[in-house]
Amino acid sequence: MPHRESEAIEDISYDEARRRMRVTFRSGRVYDYLDVLPGEYQAFYDADSWGRHFNANIRNRYEYLEVR
Repeated sequence: MPHRESEAIEDISYDEARRRMRVTFRSGRVYDYLDVLPGEYQAFYDADSWGRHFNANIRNRYEYLEVR
């Protein structure tokens, strides 16, 4: 996976069968965002800035679980 410019986000991944998107932050915290459609994950993956896309389109819009 190519790394996008983000001070906060280290990596993202997606489980299409469960519609869960995992976001790993540089702080070491990991969250699973629930019921994320494949197109939303793809838009996030393709974004020029993962941080800006996360703040505008993911944060406060999806339920999540803290993994660690």
